[in-house]
Formats: sequence, structure tokens, C-alpha cells
Amino acid sequence: MSLQGKTLFITGASRGIGKAIALRAARDGAQIAIAAKTTDPHPKLPGTIYSAAEEIEAAGGRALALAVDIRDENAVQEAVRRTAEHFGGIDILVNNASAISLTGTLDTPMKRFDLMFGVNVRGTYVCSQACIPHLRRAPNPHILTLSPPLNLQPKWFKNHVAYTMAKYGMSMCVLGMAEEFRDDGIAVNALWPRTVIATAALQMIPGVAAAQGRKPGIMADAAYAILNRDSRGCTGNFFIDEEVLREEGVSDFAPYAMTPGAPLLPDLFLDIK
Repeated sequence: MSLQGKTLFITGASRGIGKAIALRAARDGAQIAIAAKTTDPHPKLPGTIYSAAEEIEAAGGRALALAVDIRDENAVQEAVRRTAEHFGGIDILVNNASAISLTGTLDTPMKRFDLMFGVNVRGTYVCSQACIPHLRRAPNPHILTLSPPLNLQPKWFKNHVAYTMAKYGMSMCVLGMAEEFRDDGIAVNALWPRTVIATAALQMIPGVAAAQGRKPGIMADAAYAILNRDSRGCTGNFFIDEEVLREEGVSDFAPYAMTPGAPLLPDLFLDIK
């Protein structure tokens, strides 16, 4: 398996899972467009598009730092155009950027509601729409969206209906686009972690500590395995990171734990006993 020479357009790649996926691809010599908003250091969150670009190039890849709000159609179109022009095409889109607020209906300001739908649903849709014409020309094109299986158990809506709808909107893009572009040979899949991942997003989940999660590397390794598969034979799937890696022969997941031996907390939307 190798992503050498492949061009990846990754949203929200300045930190967390998006950056981990970028760094894993960079080790093969991949070319990565970092499409994110953070151009100046955040007081509470690490990383900018420029620091991520430096890490990607240090890991062996080529990087293009693009300051873009994926809610802005024109900004996305320009970022995609610049990526294709700079690297000669686009092979892979990773819809990683996401906004979260685990709040009930009366505690979710409409501004936050609009943010989640703008980033999660609109952002996924517009980035896919912009990249697909380029993906049609790629030899093994993939869209990988970081969203959960569509689980309609009421318990996953009860306490945070707005967030659930926004994440499921991303998953519905996967469901629909996988069929729409099947004949084009474009793989459209989703990837979701079995356990919480220790990223800055955990700060938005009350009572959850990083020690209860795994490192972003597990998602990066799972994404890497998916993106190396034949696009015509691998589409419309809602993958779970651990299951993907088991298929690749991984049986020891201890190295991914933030705290060795600590109990792991299952992620949202998964009915794990």
C-alpha cells in the first residue's frame, strides 16, 4: 500500500484527526492540501494551517496551506482550483472538519445550530461537489467522510438532537453520493471511531477525559487502509476504525491508548455492549 504521489484535500487538517491522516499520507510522499480556518495560533487549541504544513513536509510529504471556511462555496471552489493547479489534480477528499455541541434543544442557540449544519452538512456537500469533477479523472478516487453509521435509536437524538442531525447529514451524503457516483468509480465511504479520540473536541463533551480515549493515530491508520483500497470495489461503507484495522491484521490496539490499561469510552452513535 502506498499513497505516494497522491493528492489529498483534507478539511480541518490543522489539528487532530485531520492532521494525523495528513501525516500518515505524508510518510508515503503524498501531496496534501490543508483546508482549514486557523491561520493564527488559538489560545486554547494547538496548530495552524502553517504549522501543519511544516509537519507534513518534515514527514516527507508536500503541503499546500489554504485558509478556507468550508461554509463558503466560493472559497471552497477557489481552494480546490488552487489544489488541482498546484499538484496537477486531486485523488482523495477527506471530509474531516466538524463542529460539535452536545446540547439539548432549549440550550442550543441558533447560531450554534447554524454552525454545525454549515460546517458538517453544507461543508461536506460543497467540498464533495467541488472535488468530484477532479476525482472523476483520478485513477483510484476516494471520498472519506468522518461520520457515524446511521443509527436511528432515539437515545442518540434525545440529548443533542441538533448535533445528531448535523452528523447524520454528513452520513447521508455518504449514503447518497456512493450510489450516485458508483458508475464513475469514485469510492464514497464513512469512517468513525469505536472509542472516543483524544482531540480538542473532547473539551466539548462534559465529563470525558483524554485518558478514556485513543490517539488520533488509530483513525489515521484506518483511513490509510481504506484510501489504498480499490475504489470500484469499496464504496458505500460505514467503517469503524478498529474493524478496518482488524481486517488489515492488527490485533493489538494497546499502543493506540492514551493511557495504557485505562477503560475506554465508546464513541457516540455506536450500540456497543
